[in-house]
Amino acid sequence: MGLPHRVSWKVLGLVLLAAFTTQLTVSSQSAAEVIYHRGIDGDPDTLDPQKTSGTNESKILRDLFEGLVAHDAMGKLIPGVAQSWDVSGDGKTYTFHLRPTAKWSNGDPIQAADFVFSFRRLLTPDTAARYASLYYPILAAEKLHKRLGAGPDDLGVEASDSQTLIIRLERSTPYFLELLALQAAYPLHPGNLRMNGSDFVRPEVLVSNGAYTLVENVPNSHVVLKKNHEYYDADGVQIDTVYYHPVKDVSAGVRRFLAGELHSVSDFPTDQYKSLRDKFGAQVSVAPSLGTYYLAFNTQKQPFSDSRIRNALSMAIDREFLSEAIWSGTMLPAYSFIPPGIGNYGQPAEAAYKAITLIEREEAARQLLRAAGYGPGLQALNVSLRYNESDNNRRTMVAIADMWKNALGINTTLINSDATAHFSHLRNGGDFDVARGGWIADYSDPQNFLFLFQSDNPGLNYSRYRNPEFDDVMRRAADQTDLAVRAQLLHTADTIIARDVPYVPLLFYAHRNIISKKLKGFYPNPVGANATRFMQLTP
Repeated sequence: MGLPHRVSWKVLGLVLLAAFTTQLTVSSQSAAEVIYHRGIDGDPDTLDPQKTSGTNESKILRDLFEGLVAHDAMGKLIPGVAQSWDVSGDGKTYTFHLRPTAKWSNGDPIQAADFVFSFRRLLTPDTAARYASLYYPILAAEKLHKRLGAGPDDLGVEASDSQTLIIRLERSTPYFLELLALQAAYPLHPGNLRMNGSDFVRPEVLVSNGAYTLVENVPNSHVVLKKNHEYYDADGVQIDTVYYHPVKDVSAGVRRFLAGELHSVSDFPTDQYKSLRDKFGAQVSVAPSLGTYYLAFNTQKQPFSDSRIRNALSMAIDREFLSEAIWSGTMLPAYSFIPPGIGNYGQPAEAAYKAITLIEREEAARQLLRAAGYGPGLQALNVSLRYNESDNNRRTMVAIADMWKNALGINTTLINSDATAHFSHLRNGGDFDVARGGWIADYSDPQNFLFLFQSDNPGLNYSRYRNPEFDDVMRRAADQTDLAVRAQLLHTADTIIARDVPYVPLLFYAHRNIISKKLKGFYPNPVGANATRFMQLTP
């Protein structure tokens, strides 16, 4: 169609220039990088999936890697690298069918043999994987990990072809699929590991298979991830870059959120909960979590090897005060180590003294101390209490020290360090009297709490608790296929822990987040699974 003769070339030029400018603006906006600034509680200890156990690492690794199964935005299990699977009638054989489009970040196809390599590495003793014992349900896994005559070829994980992985179990395990979503079960690129050794986790070296790749890892500053364009669902990933910022001071984290520097933070000062809620409304989230905040006793060290001492110190703690005065109701008092509502279970075993008043408990605690040789006119009991530094932890430990002083006359020395140093000290057998710990369930089953006390779990059994009776009950529970009988056995084990008190349950966790209105798809859930690939950022 021709142009009207009355339209001047000057006007036409202006029209064309305006159209070009509009198109350029739209193109620039569409090409603008979407960056998510995410606050987490501390630096990752390591980004080797099979050597981690912390929640900080799990958040980052969930973006970098993907297992056979994964968690969706609501924390529910969904297919991961495996697009489907079959389970035998006896529940002991799982056959996984891998996605033909699944690739490593370097473009190599992901093969079933990569998972064989990774599970063998996980269960090889020299790897020192902290979660290795979780995978003992796999055929020959325990024997391989404990050097009891089994070799890597005996492990019940095999590739029948490049796209089919078969995992055989020693026994039917109701939570087995949940284990496959944990970071310990993520696959590793065999060639990358063989070529680079322990340096395979370095930025620009790490070959991953998740929605993101590792670009930077600067301790005490940030971890940067970039979108992995080889990921099978890369077109569905809306955020291009993730900056993980370690926030050790939760008050500082809130200030950075207020300043617009962070789109989300994973904690906040509990004494600010009401004021933050008034200011930000639903952006401040407190959601239930399957987790326990506790103290661990060094049961191999006098006098904490005496259960009377441990019981006395536990009884003198006012959990209701901690919950309301310190945590503003964002944590609930805990008298059992296993939180209520756990799957495949009933009512957890609680401390017997829950039913009596605090005054009665304090008197009973003084009697226990006297029986153990401590108190007025006897030996003085001095306690060192270690914890990882944060505002909330500091206030909690100061309150506990005051309770022990006022009720029992105990002098407490507080020792704090950053989270990485604190938990490394506990995992590696460092000396301590009493230490703060916490456990968030990886899957909803009582075994995921009780396995912490097994004597063959040194990396996570901070209390160094050793009880053959407990270990035997846990072994029998592991061999039990009847879920009702299994629950009874686990309750017996739970009761032993409540009696011996190697740990002091203090509070049940809740997930505390502040989430920007600009960030969509961040849904707090009991397992704390919030992969960035399910989120979007709006201007």
